[in-house]
Amino acid sequence: MRLQIIKQMKIAVLGAGMVGRAMAIDLASRFETTSIDLSRESLGILEKKAPSVKTIQQDLSKTDSYPALLRPFDLVITAVPGFMGFKTLKGVIEAGKNIVDISFFPEDALQLDALAKEKKITAIVDCGVAPGMSNLVLGRYNEEMEIENFECYVGGLPAVRRKPFEYKAPFSPIDVIEEYTRPARYVENGHTVTKPALSDTEFMDFEELGTLEAFNTDGLRSLIFTMGHIPNMKEKTLRYSGHVDLIIALQRSGFFDKGPVPIAGTAISPMEFSSKVLFREWKLDPEEQELTIMKVIIQGRQKDRSKTIEYSILDRYDPITKTSSMARTTGYTCTAAANMLADGLFNKKGIFPPELIGKDQSCFDYIMDYLSKRNVNWKKRVIAE
Repeated sequence: MRLQIIKQMKIAVLGAGMVGRAMAIDLASRFETTSIDLSRESLGILEKKAPSVKTIQQDLSKTDSYPALLRPFDLVITAVPGFMGFKTLKGVIEAGKNIVDISFFPEDALQLDALAKEKKITAIVDCGVAPGMSNLVLGRYNEEMEIENFECYVGGLPAVRRKPFEYKAPFSPIDVIEEYTRPARYVENGHTVTKPALSDTEFMDFEELGTLEAFNTDGLRSLIFTMGHIPNMKEKTLRYSGHVDLIIALQRSGFFDKGPVPIAGTAISPMEFSSKVLFREWKLDPEEQELTIMKVIIQGRQKDRSKTIEYSILDRYDPITKTSSMARTTGYTCTAAANMLADGLFNKKGIFPPELIGKDQSCFDYIMDYLSKRNVNWKKRVIAE
């Protein structure tokens, strides 16, 4: 009887982009799933790939419509662009729906904790690959050892390098530009330090990919507040060598400025113009090969012995399901959490970034097992002295 009730659960996925579509398809294997997006084109792609997924064309920026729109659903998954992510999250909570969110927005989701508790809502936020899996791993080992240092290196890259950028955006190009322009926070000797994104470039060697460049981005997010006892924490983005210099050249030349520039009697935002151009340059072609590379390093002490934990992954486009690596590594982490909620493993009320989920061994194991079953295979390495 309990299994029958779970199968009848209705889930809404807000956003039908590349990752949103992958999540809807994954969830539809078990739940009654509906995808909601303004783009008829995106919904059409999903309808062809997964006829069992219902679709609704709706402007999700109009959050006043959420109470009626979301009324039929038991759980909401959000995969909207970062610039509308916080407003969307708040709107779903106000509509009284449990939520798992992957939107990369600049605001602090923990500000909505009191509202979520008032509405008796469980909201798991930043539940992708990074932020997401990096947080989950840190939360788990924070329960087992005294952590002194946390590092995360992550990148989504095309399998074939093409000049000039040698990059394709596996998610919204606007969110990528936001990642390149938002000041990056990290923790050094117990103090929060802010530096420009793209700073502190270093080179790292990876066995199957060669040398990549790593640079500061604002990926720590909730960890700065929830893991404030850890003296050193940083997150860096990975790209093929040479990419950073191109982006800095565009940035310093004003291509990412948001203020309007008058051109032939028309005011044009350089940021909007650049986003349009880069969307064309960075858009993944259908069935284009790409990959996700990530390494998480945790160093500290356990029972008076030094210990280093490494989790790493090199995931590639799946030619059988025609699912991108970034959609798999990001989306399936989110759908794992959704299934975890449906199975009743976690029911606390409030805002929960993944590090607070990873504290629970059963939740951590559930998500890792879920990913493994979808061939998203994380490798663990332990070095003890």
